[in-house]
Amino acid sequence: MADASRFEKILVLAGSSNWASPVVEALRRQNCQSTVVDNLDEAMLAIGSGAFDAIISQSGDFMAVERSLADMQTRLILDTIGEGVCLVNPDGRIVWSNQRMRAWKPDAIDRIRHVCSDAFSAFSAALGNSPSPDRLRVKKYSITIDDTQFFEVVCSAVLDAGGRMRYVVATCWDATNSRRLQQKLDAIDQAGRELVRLEGEAIGKLNVVERLRLLEEKIIKFCRQLMHFDHFNIRLVDKKTNKLEPVISVGLPDQAALVELFAVPEGNGISGYVAATGRSYICHDVTRDSRYVSGLDMAHSSLTVPLMLHDRTIGVFNIESNDYGFFTEDDRQFAEIFGRYVAIALNILDLLIVERYTTSGRLAENLACELAAPLNDIAADIDKIADEMIDDGNVQGLLSNITANLQRISESLKGVSRGQQVLLGTGDRARQGDGAVLSGKRILVADDAHTICDTLKAVLKRAGAHVDVAENGTKACALLAGESPYDLVISDIKMPDCNGYEIFNRARQLGHQPPVILMTGFGYDPNHSIIRARQNGLAATLLKPFTVQTLMGVVFKALGMPDPEN
Repeated sequence: MADASRFEKILVLAGSSNWASPVVEALRRQNCQSTVVDNLDEAMLAIGSGAFDAIISQSGDFMAVERSLADMQTRLILDTIGEGVCLVNPDGRIVWSNQRMRAWKPDAIDRIRHVCSDAFSAFSAALGNSPSPDRLRVKKYSITIDDTQFFEVVCSAVLDAGGRMRYVVATCWDATNSRRLQQKLDAIDQAGRELVRLEGEAIGKLNVVERLRLLEEKIIKFCRQLMHFDHFNIRLVDKKTNKLEPVISVGLPDQAALVELFAVPEGNGISGYVAATGRSYICHDVTRDSRYVSGLDMAHSSLTVPLMLHDRTIGVFNIESNDYGFFTEDDRQFAEIFGRYVAIALNILDLLIVERYTTSGRLAENLACELAAPLNDIAADIDKIADEMIDDGNVQGLLSNITANLQRISESLKGVSRGQQVLLGTGDRARQGDGAVLSGKRILVADDAHTICDTLKAVLKRAGAHVDVAENGTKACALLAGESPYDLVISDIKMPDCNGYEIFNRARQLGHQPPVILMTGFGYDPNHSIIRARQNGLAATLLKPFTVQTLMGVVFKALGMPDPEN
């Protein structure tokens, strides 16, 4: 016998003859461990329960052993693959299934058996109409169980040598996770479409500030209800400074929004990196990531995705969690898709505001030109009537009032066409008189338009307030830092050296935190000051041009005072 010392374990298939005894004795002398079996079934059982270095059998048994080993390897492969596999006979009975399928619930297996039986009938009918097996194509089925579990099944025909149907073999997989993923993607897509629907009939009736508020509410609702994000913020890139300005913050401490970050890949946290590179970033453990900048108290992981508008990054969407490794690749995909819709919605809103801002200016200018001639004609007619009725005092009084009203209309049109967003109705309010209802109140007015500052100051002083004016943001901040505290701040949102949110934020940092009213022309808000300030307690917003009555109503409300005219 050849040297077998290099084999430690040997299986001997003895069969019914006595040839194996001397072989086993020889193996023992060579210190080999041998296992003797009498038939093929015992051999397969032994092979299945342990590993052998060699198998010794008579030549007549060798082919059977080889075939059995091949079958065993095939079953091993079928039991190892991730899909379920089964074989169904003409009676609709499963004659074999792999381990994966046997682990499924009976309801699922029974439904798969039924579709395989239907496939068998369909294949048989196809063969009857056309004997060519090449015409048989696989059949695909989707199975839903109690609306909670979903399976996909692919059936193929198994023919014998004569071309007759013998079995249907089915490959099946649990598609529940992928189906739920698709459902969530569809829900996010639907939510995104709702975000960007800013010109619908109902929304069209809202002013820009109301649309901003609605957009903010939608973003928060979808983040919480759809994606289950409870701690997040949105920052937008300031085109001039490259600074990441906080726009929406939910569930994060106030100091997190005060951290200055720029769209620079290093030294500006994860948000700066994402804004600069346009790449999403999952931080599984904030304690081990040097890029992380403090945000949520006790945060352990974060997800940050860029807000992409076409190929341009306009901001970042940052989400945080108290759990380590909370965010998955699916979360990243969801956040990226939703972030694109947020970017589109904000951009559409900006375009609508700019369009209204510029269009309104052109309309006002055109209107002023169109009305100039009719107004002059009316004035000329009034002069003629005044000359003819010179002795009638009542008529002269009426004509005088008409002339004054014409003058006011003319001046208002000139102001609007020049782009000067002056207050409307100052004459009416002046005649009514405001007394000293704001006596003792100190108010700061900040606007780079002198006309607005002067007009606001005059109206508020008539109401008894002490009014300081600032023609730019630098002076406004200096006045806020002075020793005399203000009871109210009224500021334009767009000045050359400062935006409304910076004025608002400076007022918030004061010990007494005076209420702030922000003004804007037609809702034009390039730095999103309104929506950012609303997050932190903005008192009110005034859309220019506004009436004195509107101004005073907002002032009284901001100061917590009753409006004497109501």
